[in-house]
Amino acid sequence: MAMQIHGNYDHSGTGYAERVKEKQADQRAEKAKEAEKAAEEKNAGKLSEPRDEYISSEKSGQKPTGLYRVGQDENGNRKVFFDDPKAGRADGKGGRLGKGADGKGPKVSGDSQGEPEEKCVANTDKVDREIKKLKEKKQQLEQQIQAASGDEKKIRELEKKLAQVENELSQKDNDTYRRQNTSVIGV
Repeated sequence: MAMQIHGNYDHSGTGYAERVKEKQADQRAEKAKEAEKAAEEKNAGKLSEPRDEYISSEKSGQKPTGLYRVGQDENGNRKVFFDDPKAGRADGKGGRLGKGADGKGPKVSGDSQGEPEEKCVANTDKVDREIKKLKEKKQQLEQQIQAASGDEKKIRELEKKLAQVENELSQKDNDTYRRQNTSVIGV
């Protein structure tokens, strides 16, 4: 029995590498479609993003809580009035603030409402002196370590002291420590 073999082996038209690349491209496209569908399903269940919305006091039925309000002056022109919440609590009135004794016109108010302005002075000299002493002590310890180059026991002891001073300095040489230990004096 004799077999005949044809010499044409190029019947597929594409090589193995090309077929693998096409298959990988198809798989990537499928994964992208699945990811897109998953994102759509995920977003479909969500509510819309919350957004700020202006609701006028007339529509809401509530009094505005702000300190300023729009009103009319004695000539009928629109004007912005200041409603002082402190004056309302002191008077014990529950109505609109910022009106005169007759309740019709705006109350004229300046910056001073009977209370003198209080001034305070903050003093950080004590903290600054403390930090300066620590820095000087650190510098002295560093010099002593350099001077004691032969004695290892003394060097270790000085390095321990130096580490403690550096730790204390790092805790105290910052704004938070300064604020906490500032002395405030009323003038």
